[in-house]
Amino acid sequence: MSTYLIVSQHQRHQTLFNRLQQTLKGQWEYISTPEQLTVEKLSVINPKYIFIPHWSHKVPVEITDKFVCIMFHMTDLPFGRGGSPLQNLIVRGIKETQLSAFRCIEKLDAGPIYGKLPLLLSGSAREIFDRADTLVSQLIFDIIQKNIQPSEQTGNITAFKRRTPEQSNLSSLVNLSDIYDYIRMLDADGYPNAFLNSGKFILTFTDAAYDAEQVTAQVVFKRMPTESEIGKCS
Repeated sequence: MSTYLIVSQHQRHQTLFNRLQQTLKGQWEYISTPEQLTVEKLSVINPKYIFIPHWSHKVPVEITDKFVCIMFHMTDLPFGRGGSPLQNLIVRGIKETQLSAFRCIEKLDAGPIYGKLPLLLSGSAREIFDRADTLVSQLIFDIIQKNIQPSEQTGNITAFKRRTPEQSNLSSLVNLSDIYDYIRMLDADGYPNAFLNSGKFILTFTDAAYDAEQVTAQVVFKRMPTESEIGKCS
């Protein structure tokens, strides 16, 4: 019986793991922290495939050389290699993308492709990730059941840069549609929410809606620390 491994630091992928356990034969294992992802531990598990739906850490080359590690990227590779794919797509006005399953190699997002499925980019980041997880499950099912062999990437390479928390600031935006996009594309666990700095307070925004006349959203006010408070913490 083959063994398969899911690697993710996001709690939502426990649901994906449970779904795969119930629908695909094999021994399924789960790793959620970088400390667990070692050659020694993987040698004991001996997985046929290591599936990595979302991982913010570089997978060591000694692992990718020894094991078949399959990652999932929210662009039509080789377009959009690099960080923050969802946010980089939305700020470019892209409404639909491809979720690409590819083998992880030393060069970032450059490995051969196992398959792609279309993914709509409407709604909040949480909704998009939920949609993507369904596609991840389908791609994993196809890879295992059909014994898919990957093909080298073809086409022009476009690289994305990982976005910084400072780029979540709404203050420079002039269009309501852009404000809506910024709020929704950062509305998920693990992302710095869209914000405004009033000088005394930081306002963060979630749960946006847009009807062409206005943007509505949930807002949280957090008091800025005073200089004396900053001094006490330093």
